[in-house]
Amino acid sequence: MTADSTTGSSLAAHVGGPAQDGPTDLRAVPSEPFDIEPPYDASAPDLPPARFLDREVSWLHFNTRVLELAEDDTLPLLERVRFLAIFASNLDEFFMVRVAGLKRRIAAGVAVPAASGLLPREVLEQIWSTTSALMERQARLFREEIVPALAAEDIELLRWADLTREEQKQCKKLFKDRVFPVLTPLAVDPAHPFPYISGLSLNLAVLVRNPKTGKEHFARVKVPPIFSRFVPVGDQRFVPLEDVIADHMKRLFPGMDVLGVHTFRVTRNEDLEVEEDDAENLLAALEKELLRRRFGPSVRLEVEESIDDHILELLVSELDITPGEVVRLPGPLDLTGLHDIADIDRAELKYRAFVPSTHSQLAEVESASPVDVFKAVRRSDVLLHHPYDSFATSVQRFIEQAADDPHVLAIKQTLYRTSGDSPIIEALVDAAEAGKQVLVLVELKARFDEQANIRWARKLEHAGCHVVYGQVGLKTHCKLALVVRDEPEGIRRYVHIGTGNYNPKTARMYEDYGLLTSHEGIGEDVAHLFNNLSGFSRNASYEHLLVAPDSVRDGLLARIRGEVEHHAAGRPARIRIKANSIVDESIIDELYRASMAGVPVDLLTRGICSARPGVPGLSENMRVRSVLGRFLEHSRVFWFENGGSPSVWIGSADLMHRNLDRRVECLVDLPGQEQIDEVGRLLDLSFDDRTASWWLGPDGEWTRHHVDEGGNPLRDLQEVLVAQKRRRRTHRATAPTQDPTSPDNP
Repeated sequence: MTADSTTGSSLAAHVGGPAQDGPTDLRAVPSEPFDIEPPYDASAPDLPPARFLDREVSWLHFNTRVLELAEDDTLPLLERVRFLAIFASNLDEFFMVRVAGLKRRIAAGVAVPAASGLLPREVLEQIWSTTSALMERQARLFREEIVPALAAEDIELLRWADLTREEQKQCKKLFKDRVFPVLTPLAVDPAHPFPYISGLSLNLAVLVRNPKTGKEHFARVKVPPIFSRFVPVGDQRFVPLEDVIADHMKRLFPGMDVLGVHTFRVTRNEDLEVEEDDAENLLAALEKELLRRRFGPSVRLEVEESIDDHILELLVSELDITPGEVVRLPGPLDLTGLHDIADIDRAELKYRAFVPSTHSQLAEVESASPVDVFKAVRRSDVLLHHPYDSFATSVQRFIEQAADDPHVLAIKQTLYRTSGDSPIIEALVDAAEAGKQVLVLVELKARFDEQANIRWARKLEHAGCHVVYGQVGLKTHCKLALVVRDEPEGIRRYVHIGTGNYNPKTARMYEDYGLLTSHEGIGEDVAHLFNNLSGFSRNASYEHLLVAPDSVRDGLLARIRGEVEHHAAGRPARIRIKANSIVDESIIDELYRASMAGVPVDLLTRGICSARPGVPGLSENMRVRSVLGRFLEHSRVFWFENGGSPSVWIGSADLMHRNLDRRVECLVDLPGQEQIDEVGRLLDLSFDDRTASWWLGPDGEWTRHHVDEGGNPLRDLQEVLVAQKRRRRTHRATAPTQDPTSPDNP
């Protein structure tokens, strides 16, 4: 799910996505213009050549799982609507980045096969056959199931002809007063060239005829994105904005005969290319490139199935697109607009509301004043699990208290994505204005958040923060905050290391882990890492961290091999990995070898997985599962049984080339047994056959397991965790007040 754009209580339209860091996470660095994994030598002598699933096809399977949630009539109706919108926005980002990259690769003559053995053109053919069927399936679901189900709940999505006379009069007034002044019809004739059509904009192709000359003309009218996609016309009755505009074409073309109005939408390549080595000022270079993004080449054309053939021929010609890149669909197009419908205030049609609670180690006990985060962390490391644990009363409070605390000397933090009104930004500004040393590493190249990050970088600079943009050729993706505090015993470092962004909004929807610690060794390692990022230090040796691109891959490979040694010696051995994407072939190959040696290997992925589990003689001891739901599974966890003394790492890195080779990523070794046990319980629950999930087969197909043999629903992982958090909050509210430091306090 694409990323990294976030809305509502479900997956976020970002996946990664396919963003992502996110929804959906198709986020890459400008030095990797195609965002295509480099060729891999599949000729390992002990492993079969056809052992990898194609990553693009695997991503399409992920988005199919999102669509299956929209199809699930056991889910609350407006959540199904949300998943339908997320599916659409995920697919948009996939075309903007992945398909665009494949097309550029083919055009450049780079015909090297992927690790799956497929050539770029073969992958593109599979993408088109799969996505065409998925888009038709989405349109059919919307028309035949979602619209009637909404109507049964008195939420009506109508077309113009379905409106009452009074509602049409209301729309006419809206058009006259607000819409008409904004519209700009653009004609095409010898004096007016074909207009530029911006990516993902909704447009009306209009065919008009001059009644005096009989000559026909083409014109384009853009549907203004500043208005609601679905216009309210009554009590939860809506009509698409393009229908309102289409019925008033005579006002836009007075004296002309309007012969036809057809909706269309184009998707363009919106990846960025910045040659950092040649850019004296990365910020200025990115600002220029953001302007260029709007003029990327077309990669997909969506049209209503009723479009006239000669209008379609004109669009195909002028947009420089092939007939095979055209998708005919029943209207309305652009179902990303369904987020507005999903936001309707109908609590009974949504997941039961959930308010994150303060972590028990940070909860107020005797007074209403906030807990001193530094005292709490000195007592014990705190493992946060968002969104079940509140971000606002943990990470945000940590930064805010650091900004206000006169004993804090310095704050250092990485910012990859954050919200437009981020209290973390404000706290860093306050800290700088109070005279503290504040270093902020802002990743300007966080895909589709570039403009926001440029804006915040300037604000931080103006406040006196030291702002740096990372290292040339690398995208800084690690999630780190370091607070240096002067205490009676001397200088002490407090650290937060997370798997997700410092974004209070997405923290309510993204599942992530974070460690708050004053562990001396971890603090020293993080201090060295910040020096590497801001200066010329090249220390690549850390005791408690694995840091990409230097040591994450090698460190994980060494630990996988260590499990094989433990198994051979008769000691407990097991590997469990939770990530958004599992693609890196060298890691997968080592996991295959571990499986062949008899080590159980469990992989939990939200999105892409290139490994084939259950292949005889190769991966019989490997299981691959996927969990999707109301929250976007985003944490990265690496569990090694380690002979009975588990070693567990959390951090920012997915198992992809870009994360391991072209990004600064950080994994931390959890230092406390209590935190290790907590992660272990989550993994136990995730891989339990009684937990609803999708299972990957050796053929690359995913099968949904959400009911038992008797047809009873399996337990929902996220709802189990929500229920546990609710019970703990209720217990805390009713329990007698105790001193949290008392030995009698359980």
